[in-house]
Amino acid sequence: MAVGDSVRPRSFTSARGTRTRSAVSGVPVTFTSVARDFAIASTRSVLTRVSTRAIQSSARRRNENIDPNSIERVSDDVDVCIVGGGPAGLSAAIRLKQLEQESGKEVRVVVIEKGSEIGAHILSGAVIEPRALNELIPNWRDKDDHPLTQPASSSSMRFFTPRYSFPIPHPPQMGNKGNYIVSLSQFADGHAVAGVRLNDVGIDRKGRAKDTFEPGMEFRAKVTLLAEGARGSLTKTAIRRFKLQRDSDPQTYGFGVKEVWQVDPKQYRPGEVIHTMGWPLDKHTYGGGWVYHMADGLVSLGLVVGLDYANPYLSPYRELQRMKHHSYFAKLLSGDSTRVAYGARTLNEGGLQSVPKLHFPGGTHNAMKTGMLAAEAAFDAITADNSTSIDMSAYEKAFRESWVYSDLHEVRNLRPSFNTPLGIYGGIAYSGIDTLLLKGRTPWTFRNSSRTTDAAHTRKASQCTPIEYPPPQPPLSTDLMTALALTGTNHAEDQPAHLRVRTEEDGPAETSERRGEHVRVNVQEYAGLLGRACPAGVYEYVEDEGGSSGVEGWGGKKLVINAQNCIHCKLCDVKVPTQDIQWTVPEGGGGPKYRLVASPKGDEVGVQRSSDGVSAKQSVPRHKALLAVPLSQIVESQRLARQSPRWKAERRYTR
Repeated sequence: MAVGDSVRPRSFTSARGTRTRSAVSGVPVTFTSVARDFAIASTRSVLTRVSTRAIQSSARRRNENIDPNSIERVSDDVDVCIVGGGPAGLSAAIRLKQLEQESGKEVRVVVIEKGSEIGAHILSGAVIEPRALNELIPNWRDKDDHPLTQPASSSSMRFFTPRYSFPIPHPPQMGNKGNYIVSLSQFADGHAVAGVRLNDVGIDRKGRAKDTFEPGMEFRAKVTLLAEGARGSLTKTAIRRFKLQRDSDPQTYGFGVKEVWQVDPKQYRPGEVIHTMGWPLDKHTYGGGWVYHMADGLVSLGLVVGLDYANPYLSPYRELQRMKHHSYFAKLLSGDSTRVAYGARTLNEGGLQSVPKLHFPGGTHNAMKTGMLAAEAAFDAITADNSTSIDMSAYEKAFRESWVYSDLHEVRNLRPSFNTPLGIYGGIAYSGIDTLLLKGRTPWTFRNSSRTTDAAHTRKASQCTPIEYPPPQPPLSTDLMTALALTGTNHAEDQPAHLRVRTEEDGPAETSERRGEHVRVNVQEYAGLLGRACPAGVYEYVEDEGGSSGVEGWGGKKLVINAQNCIHCKLCDVKVPTQDIQWTVPEGGGGPKYRLVASPKGDEVGVQRSSDGVSAKQSVPRHKALLAVPLSQIVESQRLARQSPRWKAERRYTR
């Protein structure tokens, strides 16, 4: 992972307080300064003013490659730099400013986010337990504009077969009394304040400065909190560099593919929460589905697949499309129902066994609480009398004494039980016994995936049966490129590649030999896994007509990377068997825009559109609420997608 110049912390501080010099370089960022009197974006904000200056490229520099380490940059010293504007990062920022008010000691805080705005890259349609929010902002219910407007009214679990479904008992931990259903992009957006977005911009795909070149800003911090979410780029590097996972199991991941539908009023049951197991996944694959009836007639539905799945022919997107043809979902999505959003993202599933040092555990309320704990430890460290060293060891101690640790300890054996000789059905039975009777009070702890990575569980294609998926049947199921247009994903075409075939041992550059070896192994042994698994059609193993790719191809095949399609899900980084896809942060503001438009009052929803470069705002009925994605971006995404051989192949297959 390449890490960025725009965020150059003075040090990374591990949970044990080891202070290590580090220069983090190359991350284009979005910068939000946290309000002094912050409370769900309703109080007055005090923005730290930062002076910047544009550095235009000269004619000489336009012909030279940019060396990020040699550029003169504007820098700023802050007390705490928080990387990631999700629930954990924003909760940490809020708590720091609360502690500042309580103590009278000023603390400078910045939150850095790679999305175009806070919430743009947050996918989850979540059921939120408000325990952490109650601790952070006790009076949040008194605010008129808070986003938790739909309480969960019922909770159930169903087991699916290809034709039927029937209810099964669900663990008490999955009971949702007192919880709320919300899109996390809206939830995080409600915690945002005005800020300044600074990037390393204006670099072409060959690494040369364009006329618009301007270097990103540096932030030097006493404490840096990494709150990037699953498989975060900086977090991944920090874990490897400082051996933070030395005493824990490898992280194991799930992969969620999600759609949001505006359903027919006859099928809408506000507050209903349903989780599913069984079909369409086979008995060897861990995973399950969900249906959340959110506010305003919206329904979030999706499928999570454990990324330790074995069959390289499996496609998470096609599994979700197949799932929607089950009679249960077909009825739910019948009538005047419209799909309005699509997205995908990796999820941390390793639980307590996979928590490394300086790592935030999964779960929205857990993320918020650990962000608060990190903020309290950071505040104590930077306001201590001893200014020569920063000791963050209090964070690990506070984590182990918190209800987050207790929650994770109680359910620590559930996910790993599915990888024991018990199998999927045995894992279901064990999980029921553990949650209902034992409640985690067992003398044993199952290890995650026998201490191996998810990619290592992938079998050779010769050992697996190909999966024949039915063709899409719009509007209930569609081809991948049609769904991709709903993400609003967009990247500047002329910028350095953010997806490269290389490993840490290869050195700084991608080589033709490495690319050719990647094609050989992944095509010959794993049937081109990424071509099926990627939920955005980024990777294609296509015919190498005339052998033009030379050593970059193998067996008449070559790899095409459609980086402009990327929705930042990180599946490729986790699942590719050769572990040689390097995912780096693209130019700031690029990627998906996961935003649902919903007005808390009135009968209409405001939708921002753009046509022919002219911005316009129009209103649409609530039952036709759409993503807040400029129409021009959707059109551009479709145009780029249609250039891909995958689009043409899928259209032929559909016909």
